Amino acid sequence: MNTEGDSETTFEEDSQPNDEVVPYSDDETEDELEDQEPAVEPEQNRVNREAEENREPFKKDCIWQVKANDRNFHEQPHFMNTKFFCIKESKYANNAIKTYKYNALTFLPLNLFEQFKRAANFYFLVLLILQSIPQITTLAWYTTLVPLLVVLGITAIKDLVDDVARHKMDNEINNRTCEVIKDGRFKIAKWKDVKVGDVIRLKKNDFIPADILLLSSSEPNSLCYVETAELDGETNLKFKMALEITHQYLQKENSLATFDGSVECEEPNNRLDKFTGTLLWKNTSFPLDADKILLRGCVIRNTDFCHGLVIFAGADTKIMKNSGKTRFKRTKIDYLMNYMVYTIFVVLILLSAGLAIGHAYWEAQVGNFSWYLYDGEDATPSYRGFLNFWGYIIVLNTLVPISLYVSVEVIRLGQSYFINWDLQMYYPEKDTPAKARTTTLNEQLGQIHYIFSDKTGTLTQNVMTFKKCCINGQIYGDHRDASQNSHSKIESVDFGWNTYADGKLAFYDHYLIEQIQSGKEPEVRQFFFLLAVCHTVMVDRLDGQLNYQAASPDEGALVSAARNFGFAFLARTQNTITISELGTERTYHVLAILDFNSDRKRMSIIVRTPEGNIRLYCKGADTVIYERLHRMNPTKQETQDALDIFASETLRTLCLCYKEIEEKEFEEWNKKFMAASIASTNRDEALDKVYEEIEKDLILLGATAIEDKLQDGVPETISKLAKADIKIWVLTGDKKETAENIGFACELLTEDTTICYGEDISALLHTRMENQRNRGGVYAKFVPQVHEPFFPPGGNRALIITGSWLNEILLEKKTKRSKILKLKFPRTEEERRMRTQSKRRLEVKKEQQQQNFVDLACECSAVICCRVTPKQKAMVVDLVKRYKKAITLAIGDGANDVNMIKTAHIGVGISGQEGMQAVMSSDYSFAQFRYLQRLLLVHGRWSYIRMCKFLRYFFYKNFAFTLVHFWYSFFNGYSAQTAYEDWFITLYNVLYSSLPVLLMGLLDQDVSDKLSLRFPGLYIVGQRDLLFNYRRFFVSLLHGVLTSLILFFIPLGAYLQTVGQDGEAPSDYQSFAVTIASALIITVNFQIGLDTSYWTFVNAFSIFGSIALYFGIMFDFHSAGIHVLFPSAFQFTGTASNALRQPYIWLTIILTVAVCLLPVVAIRFLSMTIWPSESDKIQKHRKRLKAEEQWKRRQNVLRRGVSTRRSAYAFSHQRGYADLISSGRSIRKKRSPLDAVIADGTAEYRRTVES
Repeated sequence: MNTEGDSETTFEEDSQPNDEVVPYSDDETEDELEDQEPAVEPEQNRVNREAEENREPFKKDCIWQVKANDRNFHEQPHFMNTKFFCIKESKYANNAIKTYKYNALTFLPLNLFEQFKRAANFYFLVLLILQSIPQITTLAWYTTLVPLLVVLGITAIKDLVDDVARHKMDNEINNRTCEVIKDGRFKIAKWKDVKVGDVIRLKKNDFIPADILLLSSSEPNSLCYVETAELDGETNLKFKMALEITHQYLQKENSLATFDGSVECEEPNNRLDKFTGTLLWKNTSFPLDADKILLRGCVIRNTDFCHGLVIFAGADTKIMKNSGKTRFKRTKIDYLMNYMVYTIFVVLILLSAGLAIGHAYWEAQVGNFSWYLYDGEDATPSYRGFLNFWGYIIVLNTLVPISLYVSVEVIRLGQSYFINWDLQMYYPEKDTPAKARTTTLNEQLGQIHYIFSDKTGTLTQNVMTFKKCCINGQIYGDHRDASQNSHSKIESVDFGWNTYADGKLAFYDHYLIEQIQSGKEPEVRQFFFLLAVCHTVMVDRLDGQLNYQAASPDEGALVSAARNFGFAFLARTQNTITISELGTERTYHVLAILDFNSDRKRMSIIVRTPEGNIRLYCKGADTVIYERLHRMNPTKQETQDALDIFASETLRTLCLCYKEIEEKEFEEWNKKFMAASIASTNRDEALDKVYEEIEKDLILLGATAIEDKLQDGVPETISKLAKADIKIWVLTGDKKETAENIGFACELLTEDTTICYGEDISALLHTRMENQRNRGGVYAKFVPQVHEPFFPPGGNRALIITGSWLNEILLEKKTKRSKILKLKFPRTEEERRMRTQSKRRLEVKKEQQQQNFVDLACECSAVICCRVTPKQKAMVVDLVKRYKKAITLAIGDGANDVNMIKTAHIGVGISGQEGMQAVMSSDYSFAQFRYLQRLLLVHGRWSYIRMCKFLRYFFYKNFAFTLVHFWYSFFNGYSAQTAYEDWFITLYNVLYSSLPVLLMGLLDQDVSDKLSLRFPGLYIVGQRDLLFNYRRFFVSLLHGVLTSLILFFIPLGAYLQTVGQDGEAPSDYQSFAVTIASALIITVNFQIGLDTSYWTFVNAFSIFGSIALYFGIMFDFHSAGIHVLFPSAFQFTGTASNALRQPYIWLTIILTVAVCLLPVVAIRFLSMTIWPSESDKIQKHRKRLKAEEQWKRRQNVLRRGVSTRRSAYAFSHQRGYADLISSGRSIRKKRSPLDAVIADGTAEYRRTVES
């Protein structure tokens, strides 16, 4: 018995994934699953279902219910959820968006709580408490309090600034206004005050504040045009249409105010293109679907006003449900740094324990027998050792650097400002600078392995341009004059002769204009006439200018091109279309529109000319057009060659053709067409079959070539990033052909690339799973895992996979569970065991399959995922994070990219045409994709190098400083006596050694920005974690240990049996402390000079200034005047002036510094000479390497006989406006002003044209 097969089965196990369809990536509701169950229900399943229904009678009440104009309805007790103890709130979210973390009351407690969650801060709080206990304190309380307050204060100020910015952004959105019905009238209200059930009015170009049910609009049949760029990245318009009942009765203000309908629908979810619900009104139920819902984030276009009922608000809206969780992002170095701090904690405890044991032993052997050491307390040696343990915890506390975290924050803040101020990442056309929206991830920009990019608006400009065409076998579009002579430099065509030209088309082939105007070749005029007539574009006149609204940007570009070449589409009615043909207006009778869909890949229109002839005009993908051509087409091969040339130039192509139709033939076909149009079942399939009958024996006119224009510098950027060993994956909702075309355009793919598609990958993964299953068994766990590559070595491979295949391969297809296993409580123990085992097997299989897919994809040089949902984008990013443990970056510009941006380690938003959703959710933002190379290869690499140098030096200087106490303890009976003055300990990390290391962390650079871009290979050190890891950490600790050893023992040897030149012996404890402190300050400041690669006046001033500051403060603190004022706090009176006037002391300091630094100089010299790094070599020859080498784009070579690639994507993802046009629902008689609706207008406010 196969329990797996019994427990879960797929809906369409035998069907292949559809490359054209964007799959749902969400789990379906139980109701949807049940709809697809077999009609015949087994008896046992019926019993189980009844048992479930009896157990959960409340389940049917869990439907989202909305009552119009009744806010109290949504406050009823059964709609309330318990939030905290007895505090309840409505399950209906309010419409306010909240991204901030604090308010005025919660800032201080919450911020302090968050800061003390950091191990180091909490440790120093405990230390401060310990220092207040007299029995164990060995240092004054201010040595810990001052640095702790500085750290907490700086971090709190930074958090406050960040949160104030969030408050401003939230307020800007929440305080937008719309009109809401209150007290029977439309009144202005803020977005944050809109509630579920409110009836609102929106005007043209308004953003939609919530997910609303469209009730009526100013357009015929209450159509409403919306721009969905925020949701799906498409800038072309979509149309929504209200129910006929609401369109008829809910036009006037008073009728909207008394509207009392209720809506029952699905719970809030993230499915953008799906909605199921019912409107209950006037004792009748009306079905609702996604075509009647306006989603938050969209913009009202070409519609004067519309009315709607709020269904989902705020966090419940689909755009917010798609935004994913806001994850707290931390860098790889952050995690590593924390582990290193924990390591230092362990070292600190071990050292303190060892010294405490030493003290207990010393007390037992020496202290108890030395009468002069008696302190009046008769404590046992073990108790004294216990107290000394805590004493040494306090003395050695600087091993754990309290200022480390705040220094890191300051450096990151500075790096963020450098990104903000970088003029080379400023886009003047839109006045958009680069913006670091977070200050905690800068060094991670230098460690990226994978980039996940959106296509539309990120790689491309989302602007379609008519570039070339082939008519009657002749290619037009090159730079040539009217006599067909080619010129490299020629002015663009002047369309001044055409009154309808929009002046936006740049075309350089004057010979085509000559052909159109002369009329020598009738096919040329026929070609542009076809473009003007065969489409579903809507036209509007604004201030006397034609304004086209197309279902896709491609179609808009073709109609606009025809307009510029003299064939302007002027107007249409339900059954006519008017064209201006070279200044002459002609109206054609539209007999049928054969609309596009993703299977047909073409559209046709049948028109009757004014002369009475019937013609069919068709445009579509070359693959489907060539199958339907008449066998006697003389230009077939020439057009095929032209298509190959266009494809090699990565242009998007369409073939155009036509045929003459006899009256009798049309009448016979039209009967079949009308019958299919009213079919009650399988209407789409019936229509497609009828379309096939007429779309045959076509005559080829030619082909168009449209450029989906890349953003400037995209190929160069991708090339540079590839040289930096960064892999780029493109994740897009576009069609496979389009995505592949852009892959070639931006040089992710080349002619030498072997492309693998979903079916190829599925077969490879199936074979691998079979092999793994065969190898599995009892002894599998004893056999070491061997990584077997999927492809033979060598060769350039790319993976192109659609969302449907992705779900199939990753076992994410929707499943249905058999009824017998849907019970929450299995009836028997055996059933429970079977269910658990089946579930475990499925999870293991799914995990193994996902691991295999990631391994396979990562063997490819490029990966393109097309027709994917926002959730799938995030899933792909998460898979690479999980299975490759790689640092990821996601870049996009629309709301459909938000989930991906939040999932990746670093999210980058393009502030472009598609709104600000992606930017608001991102960590970094800028206006053009090409700035990514500078962000990573310059700012990212510099930030990584600076942070690594900073951390290595910071650990070194703290160990060198603190471990002097350790060596000193062997000579003071392990008594926790400090080796320095208390004030020196307090100010060492705050003043004496902080500025040089901060400036190195902010300003240092191994090579210039130009050389960083010229040599992308320099980036690899960050990917491989070569500059900061546990090995480097322990080397820094060892360096610090050796430095502390030298700092203590050379002065100790110098002070033994010493007499000064004046006969006085300076070998007292205080002079010894000053000598060690002076040598330490000079050593650590000179050491950072050795670590500095990029010298500026500021660096030099900080190093020598820190040394001067130390001596200045020391002489002040050792003066008699300050001792008189604060005798207990300043006890080293006169020590500095007494000790430092001895030449012997200065010689000791110089010798100590030299012994500390000379070995470092020698090792650095040898390593740069014998084992130079890549950056060392470039530094050595930097004068010879001047400006960045000019990047040259690869020449495209057209190779005959190879399989060509073409994108025929000149249509929208869905059907166009053909249904609207042919039904007449979109055709207006007269536009009524807004006032006519607000006032008491007539009941006959607007009607459609009689069909």
